[in-house]
Amino acid sequence: MEHDRAALLAALALQLDWGAEEALAEAPPDRRAEARAVGPRAEARPAGERTEPHAVDEGAGGLAPVAAAERPAPTRPGPRSVATLPPIVAPPAAGRAAAAAAQADSLDALREAIRAFDGSPLRETATNLVFADGDPASGLMLIGEAPGAEEDRLGRPFVGPSGQLLDRMFASIGLKRDEGGFYIANILPWRPPGNRTPTDGEVALFVPFVLRHIALVRPRHVVLLGGTAAKALLKSKEGITRLRGKWHPIAVEGLGEVPALATLHPAYLLRTPAAKRDAWADLLLLRRSITE
Repeated sequence: MEHDRAALLAALALQLDWGAEEALAEAPPDRRAEARAVGPRAEARPAGERTEPHAVDEGAGGLAPVAAAERPAPTRPGPRSVATLPPIVAPPAAGRAAAAAAQADSLDALREAIRAFDGSPLRETATNLVFADGDPASGLMLIGEAPGAEEDRLGRPFVGPSGQLLDRMFASIGLKRDEGGFYIANILPWRPPGNRTPTDGEVALFVPFVLRHIALVRPRHVVLLGGTAAKALLKSKEGITRLRGKWHPIAVEGLGEVPALATLHPAYLLRTPAAKRDAWADLLLLRRSITE
């Protein structure tokens, strides 16, 4: 088996040396079938005789060429078709996202800019745009990761089990969502299929919208829920356990630096109840900061 594998690799390497770097047909052409389709040659040649297009008759001392039988050339797969017109090149998606975000001069305009932005396939697989919830004039903005199934169905962030825990947590320090206690959004406004973790590319694509969102809301404090939001907006490679429990500056155009507190995501707390003590310490730090 190992010998066959080595032989196959050697054969592939030889083809690369010859310049055979891509397949031009779905399957290799059958040359024998092509020869049978052409039919028998006009004259048989003895074994070992050269097969140039013309043979020379030397029997009578003459040098008159004798034309070989004409036959059609074997059919070969032609090159793939090439477009005659240059393709229309759209601006890079990240550049279009930044431009669309910068043009939004209100929360309603930002919502519509995100809805119209077609640079992410997440828009095609999600049910609803999940923009934000709560009171934008509260002075406190919470930013999570991405919508889940329940959020996608209702079009509101943090309404599933994680959101219910979050509401209880913030109510414990006197901040209730339905009473203007805070404003909440996500890094991604569209649900990733299967509630999977957002990719780095998806996060980077929507960060300009998030920063514009912060600029329009003008919060006095920001809370980053979980590692995805914290690493994206703090531009850090450290995990949430190292980032949590302290204030970090976020540079926002038009606002300067906004203080942001990183803490554990409610979904993580549901899976790891022992971590609620750390989350409670973060909430106490938040309460002290906003009441000073």
